[in-house]
Amino acid sequence: MSDDKLRWKLVQEEHLKQDKWIDFRQNIYELPDGAKIGPVYNFSKHSFSVVVATDEQGRYICVKQYRHGIDEITTEFPAGGIEYRETENHPYITARNTIASEEEAFEAAKRELLEETGYVSHEWKHLLTIPANATLASNYVHIYSARNCRKEGVQHLDDSEFLNVELLSEDELKARIFGGDFKQAHHVMAWYLAKDT
Repeated sequence: MSDDKLRWKLVQEEHLKQDKWIDFRQNIYELPDGAKIGPVYNFSKHSFSVVVATDEQGRYICVKQYRHGIDEITTEFPAGGIEYRETENHPYITARNTIASEEEAFEAAKRELLEETGYVSHEWKHLLTIPANATLASNYVHIYSARNCRKEGVQHLDDSEFLNVELLSEDELKARIFGGDFKQAHHVMAWYLAKDT
C-alpha cells in the first residue's frame, strides 16, 4: 500500500476548547478502507524549545519545578513555549499558528535560558526539531545545546513560574535520569542527542 493510501481523511472537526493555551478537538476520520472512526481527540498548543546547557566547568544547568500533569517536582533542562502568531482571524491557538520557524525557536531558547537561570552562551547548536507527540498533538519541540554558559544575570520568571537552578555533573544527571527524578521524556532525549554531538 502506498503512503498516500495510509492517510486518514478528516470528515468532521469540533473544537471542544480553543483559547490562547490550547485547541482541543474531537474529530471523526474516514480510514483508508472507507470505515469511519471517532471520536478521535487531538490538540494544538505552543511549540517549545529545550536547552541542554552546560557551564564553563561542564556542569549541566538544570531547573527544578512542579509539574501538575504528574503532581511532582521534577528536574529538567531550561525550556519554554514559543509564542504563537496571533492574527485578526485567529486570536487563539490553531493547528497552523503554533508551528514556529527555527529563528523563533532559537530566540525562545536563548530567552528561556537567560530568564530561567541567568546564564547566556555564545556556543549554540541546533540538535533536532521533532513533533512533541505525533499521535495526539501538532506542536513541535526544538532542541538545542548551549555550551560554556556564563552567569550574566538573574532569574526573570513568569508570574506562574517557581523554580530552582541546580548545577549537576554528568554522573549526578545520570543518577537523576535513571533514579526517576528527571521525568521529561523530551529532555532525556535531548541529553542523549547532546552527548552524541
